[in-house]
Formats: sequence, C-alpha cells, structure tokens
Amino acid sequence: MSTIKLEAMAYLKPPWFVRKIFNKFAMATGVGNSQTLTVTKRVSKQPQQIPVVVPEVDGVKYLVSTRGEAEWVKNVRADPHVKLGDVTYVATEVPVGQRGPIIAAYRPLAGNVVEAYWKQLPSDADHPTFALTPG
Repeated sequence: MSTIKLEAMAYLKPPWFVRKIFNKFAMATGVGNSQTLTVTKRVSKQPQQIPVVVPEVDGVKYLVSTRGEAEWVKNVRADPHVKLGDVTYVATEVPVGQRGPIIAAYRPLAGNVVEAYWKQLPSDADHPTFALTPG
C-alpha cells in the first residue's frame, strides 16, 4: 500500500480592512495601478470582483496572485473566462518554471506593499500566474 501526501497550497488571507474597504477603494479609483478583475465563483456562479495589478510581458497580459492560492485563483481554474475591466479574456495558468520573468515584471508595478508576501511565500510556485488571451 502506498501513501500519497497532498500538500496544501500556501495562502495569505488578507485582513478584514483589505477585503472590505481597501479592495473596493482600489477598484473604484485604480490606486496602485490596479484594475478590476471579474471571475465567476465556483459554487454560486456569481461574479467575484477584485483589484489586480496586471503586468505585460512581450505583449501578453498576466494575472499574478501575491497571496498564493486565493479564492479568485480557484475560481479561475474552475472557469478560465474572466474580465479585466470591460474586456473578456481566457486565462491559462503559467507553469512554475516560466513564472520568473512575469513575477519580475509584476513586483515593481505592485510596489512595496507586495514585498512582504514574497518574504512569506518566497517560491514562484507559491504565486499562481495566468496568461490572458483575448476571448
């Protein structure tokens, strides 16, 4: 008999203030280079909106999860059809080995606020990343 060890993906839960106040402010104002990402929730099929910073590398836009396997990440994996503002995209997860240049482009755009997340989650494997294809 063999044993399979399943590892839970890392996740840094945002504090109440970020979830309830700051995210709404960021989506309304675009503070910190943010744009509004809309995904479909896995269970309820209702829209979920969150502010994201979108780096562009070689003409391709990307989503990067600074906090690890967030709910929006799980939702994108379940339904890759997303909206960034009013534009529809199909999100495709980027393999861990190809995330380095994308994350390197992301970090200066997002600013110092995300640096603490990389100290807590130092591996590129901890930061799900998705390429966006218009669709």
